Amino acid sequence: MNPYAVLAAAAALWDRIADHLDQPLRDRLAALLDVVRARDADEPARREAADRAAGLLRERLPEEFGAGGEARLTMDADLEGLAVEDLDYQGFRVEDLAVLLIDGHRMVGPVLGPVRERLLAAPALDADTVLRHGGNPFAPELIRLPGAGGLPRLPRFQFSEDAMPWLVVLEINAVLAADRDPWGAADWWLSANAWLGTPPALLLGSGRDRQLADTARFLMEGE
Repeated sequence: MNPYAVLAAAAALWDRIADHLDQPLRDRLAALLDVVRARDADEPARREAADRAAGLLRERLPEEFGAGGEARLTMDADLEGLAVEDLDYQGFRVEDLAVLLIDGHRMVGPVLGPVRERLLAAPALDADTVLRHGGNPFAPELIRLPGAGGLPRLPRFQFSEDAMPWLVVLEINAVLAADRDPWGAADWWLSANAWLGTPPALLLGSGRDRQLADTARFLMEGE
């Protein structure tokens, strides 16, 4: 079996297998996946970590990942020719398992995975940068997206040039319940908006604060 395919399948089958993974096993898998996802790790090290992680899954859940397991993953030529980042199982990838175990959220799979990648690709500040400028990166009104390793990324649009948050952003993030749904709030700000004719984030500092706030409230009242 291709170990990367096993890990991708574990992400796809997460709802079925999660309750069968105790905390010590999760910790061991997380440590190995940290190596697999590392861009600066050499391929032999990544492959060894993937082999060990897949071995743990086969040992604990042979009915899913064993030689005759339900996932029926074979190490054929097509799989062997794919890069780790391109190999998937039912639209899930190795990175998705790392997100579930290490980053601690469920923005994974063929539907939510691309949304996660798009939002994390937007310019962002880290918590230390916000602190250095006198801000509070842990304010509940700020959007914090868990990036690689679970480290918080604060989308840059939330802050003016001096890295202080826009007051209207804090107001609207509270309306959007960014503390409970940071991904949904970030998507609202960074996606095209039919009412505004552009992504809301692009209107910050343009004098249209009231229109932004009214649009967000209209959205939430309609749900």
